[in-house]
Amino acid sequence: MWEYTDKVKHYFEEPVNVGVVEDADGVGEVGSLACGDALKLTFKLGPDGRIADARFQTFGCASAIASSSALTEIIKGMTLEEASKVTNRDIANYLGGLPKEKMHCSVMGMEALEAAIANYRGEEIKKEQEGEIVCECFGITDREIERVIRENHLTTREEVTNYTKAGGGCEGCHDKIQDILNRILAEEKGKPVEKKKEEAPRKKLTNLQKIKLIQETLDREIKPALQADGGDIELIDIEGNRVLVALRGACSACSAAEVTLKGYVETKLREFVTDELVVEEVK
Repeated sequence: MWEYTDKVKHYFEEPVNVGVVEDADGVGEVGSLACGDALKLTFKLGPDGRIADARFQTFGCASAIASSSALTEIIKGMTLEEASKVTNRDIANYLGGLPKEKMHCSVMGMEALEAAIANYRGEEIKKEQEGEIVCECFGITDREIERVIRENHLTTREEVTNYTKAGGGCEGCHDKIQDILNRILAEEKGKPVEKKKEEAPRKKLTNLQKIKLIQETLDREIKPALQADGGDIELIDIEGNRVLVALRGACSACSAAEVTLKGYVETKLREFVTDELVVEEVK
């Protein structure tokens, strides 16, 4: 399991500003259920032009809920000009930090805020302006990857995955991500790089703990999402770090079953149990 700060735990267990603002001035929606995370942010301005109310609805993990809740607290009282300068690092810092593998939750919050402000201003982000799709599994473009690398001073492909999810599915885009990273690092060579805080290594699980966490994660995080689409999943066996599963219902005949297994099921299990797990389907 990840090591969460007390503030992350607090905002997960007792989130504030949950829901939708009536007659919202700005609405921003980002993410998708295919990625395992989705966020809707709404806000309303007061007579003084500052954000008087902000609320959120999210489908995601503890970090996604905590990040969304924190975001609404951060932007209340701000002008739109001030809110437009809020970054994902501001959200993570507000929470006292996030596990490196969960930084994409703070990025999702920042993107929802940008989308809500753009909605208020009547601006429309054209798809072709967002760049070329690099990660087909999660629909992440080269421009999204480049921006997150620059804004967060990322230096490894693994960090890019932690912040954007790009490369966390079939892994077929790893070379493209590395090319983008190499280009940016070459461009910024010689510039001072912000030193990153080292994070504590994850606790080693016993076999019994790992099996229990896998089953709990399937029941709590994965099955409800699949069942909502008419599918399901069954744990068949666990051999070391190999998790053998069978897809049921609509998932068993889905043409995107491999993406579901690698891009969603395996990602979730790595997130909540250990990043050494490999999910394989048993026919």
